[in-house]
Amino acid sequence: MVHMSVFLSAVVSAFSVLAAGQAPPPPADPSECTATAAERHGWGEPTRRSDFSDGLPGDWHPYGPEPGHDEKGTRTPEAITVADGVATISATEDGTTGAMSWHPGQRYGRWEACVRSDAAHGGLNALLLLWPVAEDFPVGGEIDWMEITSDDRQETDFFLHHGADNDQDHGSVRHDATQWSAYALEWTPERITAYVNGEEWYSTTDSSTFPPRPMNMTMQLDYFPQAGGPAAMHLDWAKQWALPESEPAELTLAPGDPATGQPDDYPERAPRRLR
Repeated sequence: MVHMSVFLSAVVSAFSVLAAGQAPPPPADPSECTATAAERHGWGEPTRRSDFSDGLPGDWHPYGPEPGHDEKGTRTPEAITVADGVATISATEDGTTGAMSWHPGQRYGRWEACVRSDAAHGGLNALLLLWPVAEDFPVGGEIDWMEITSDDRQETDFFLHHGADNDQDHGSVRHDATQWSAYALEWTPERITAYVNGEEWYSTTDSSTFPPRPMNMTMQLDYFPQAGGPAAMHLDWAKQWALPESEPAELTLAPGDPATGQPDDYPERAPRRLR
């Protein structure tokens, strides 16, 4: 009887809207990820979000065209497509692939993204990471909070890069990343924690290894020869939360501007102070 009452209430409400000459509201876009760190740990409403319902938002910036990771292959904006509310980065066997960054960034905060990675055939790594807005790696650090190198996408790695010598701390978790999964990162002055579907799987409190300045979220499908293709990774939504201690980045990109992972070669694509 409870379920019937709820149903009848919904029907009456719908008829009331129609009788008033109003169109019923469109159904909400369902998330591909239902178990999230935000829900489990009570993060509340995000400061920023992207759901790709109207294409690629202007605050997402494709890399390139430029050489790919370690100057192998090619990163091109043409490898990034949006359809049915999902952004996809595709890669081919010859190393033509893509990457995109989300600006503006911040120091400290929370990020969560609903992603799925197709199985690959060697040398096509799917990543979510925080990259230094100032483009000063390695001293600016790097947080790879989802790096998937296994062909079957059954294991995820975490890498915290730090220091002038690019030292690295590492963790890993067994997880089927070919299924839609909510990967999250929480970064406070005292702790860095990674989650998948709301479950903690990596944490460190060694603040001496934390990035020293603001970072921005980046999604990359990186080419490591010799790779077999094709492969792809997909993003249903991304969210970012500012914390009371968060420090917003002073550098950013104008809406729609291209980004780069190689600012020495493409300085006009690097984040800058905007008027």
